[in-house]
Amino acid sequence: MPKEKQDQCHRAVTNFVVKGLLPFSIVEAPWWREMITALNPRYQSPSKDMLSNTLIPAWYAVEKENVKKELQDVRDVAVTADRWTSLAQDHYLTVSVHFVREGAMKEKILHTRAVYTSQTGNVIAEEIGDILEEFNIKHKVVAITVDNAANMDVAVKKMNIRKIACFAHTLNIAAQKLYTIPVISKWAGRIRATVVWLKWCSLAKPILKEKQHLLGLPEHAVILDVKNRWNSLFLMVERFLEQFPAIQAASMDPRLKKSMEKDRLERLSDEDFRKAEQFVRVMKILYTSTVCISAERSPTLGQILPILGKLQHHFAVTDDDSSFTQAIKEKIWGDLSKRYQDERIRQFLEEGTALDPRFKMKLGEEVWTRIEEELMSRTSQQAQQMKQEVEGTAGHRDDNSSDEDCGAAVGPLKKPKLSALEELFADEDMAVEMRQENSSSNTDKIQEEIQKYRGLPSTLTSVNAVTWWWNVRDTMPMLSNLATRYLCVQASSTPSERTFSTAGDTISQERACLSPEKADMLIFLKKNC
Repeated sequence: MPKEKQDQCHRAVTNFVVKGLLPFSIVEAPWWREMITALNPRYQSPSKDMLSNTLIPAWYAVEKENVKKELQDVRDVAVTADRWTSLAQDHYLTVSVHFVREGAMKEKILHTRAVYTSQTGNVIAEEIGDILEEFNIKHKVVAITVDNAANMDVAVKKMNIRKIACFAHTLNIAAQKLYTIPVISKWAGRIRATVVWLKWCSLAKPILKEKQHLLGLPEHAVILDVKNRWNSLFLMVERFLEQFPAIQAASMDPRLKKSMEKDRLERLSDEDFRKAEQFVRVMKILYTSTVCISAERSPTLGQILPILGKLQHHFAVTDDDSSFTQAIKEKIWGDLSKRYQDERIRQFLEEGTALDPRFKMKLGEEVWTRIEEELMSRTSQQAQQMKQEVEGTAGHRDDNSSDEDCGAAVGPLKKPKLSALEELFADEDMAVEMRQENSSSNTDKIQEEIQKYRGLPSTLTSVNAVTWWWNVRDTMPMLSNLATRYLCVQASSTPSERTFSTAGDTISQERACLSPEKADMLIFLKKNC
């Protein structure tokens, strides 16, 4: 078989193994060899060693360089990072980068790197910093989104990068406070005990299904909560509310009643049902907010303040609230109200919200003043870079070129003769001209763009903000360019956490002996290619 064809077949096999999350040993299985022979008798499938040590590292090297080249042309990027433990009890740190390109949000997994030392703030800062330096984007990072752990706080400060606390983690921390309220903890404990008993008893499942069928209820299983995942508490109570008639009927059935009395299981009352109704009604919005931030492909930071505003209004205590509902509201908002209070972070969030066309209407005048100043600063920096590029080009002109050659290249246009004073202060005069140009035309253009944008109505929340700005880039070029700086910043670190699902499938029971270096390569290829 020709070498070119052989290489194509090798790439196809490698891609099949990597994307299919298959063990390397599959290429040496008898059935695999038989299949390859049946498909193409002239093709010799690679060995396990060749696949692991040659083909996959070669593909990884090529794709890694492609990612580096793609990031070279990007001005602003955002980063998310999180930690994970594999089935083999190896600890990993995943770092992902996010940026906007041609009206689309892009995400690349940079590394899922194994860590072997205690994860103090200084160690994490060094690990993340090394990854950013490797891809040459450390100077481009606008912000990093991580969880609220203390060591992450130390790490981000050490790197001198703006930190955005993961909004999903923030909501989870606030909801966890419910377990500290005695009346709620005791009430939830009664529901949990019943759920555990129904799952444990062998007769409970068929009897519960029987009652569900008789009562016309969905044949759903009960849900048990996990304390460090507050959403599971909401789902447990919501399912209990749905199945309460069936649960009550099952508990009164003679086949279960004696066993429940024997185990001294406290029966659930109508009061428990009413509290469940209140709990679901109050906590539904927090559950929806968590799903919104966690489930969306790229939830940007412009969503944080609008969602917090919704939560503040919802969790405001009213005279009609019961003591049970009031306790929930006070505990939840008491924690959330303390978040995102750092003035610099708050201002950054406000600017990100202003540049999200879905939420721009509810902001004060000072926010738009800061955006105008930011645009002026970026315009000035761009002008300075252009000046340096022009001077660099002029300085590298071929010394052997004659004056006649230069004149021929320029054409009939001639520069006016400068006086001795003008020639002496030519650089200063150029700087004055640039300042004058910036202070007049650019200021007018910036103000005109801002007023035009503010005059437009807010868009529907279903609209993709990144695509929206791409579509208006010709009419509002400066604002569109600035918007990408904010929109690339993630509201939560769930992009890194989603990588853990791929990592868990990659380092599966069949691949438990996979080396961390190979695991990093496989996850990189699976997520980026």
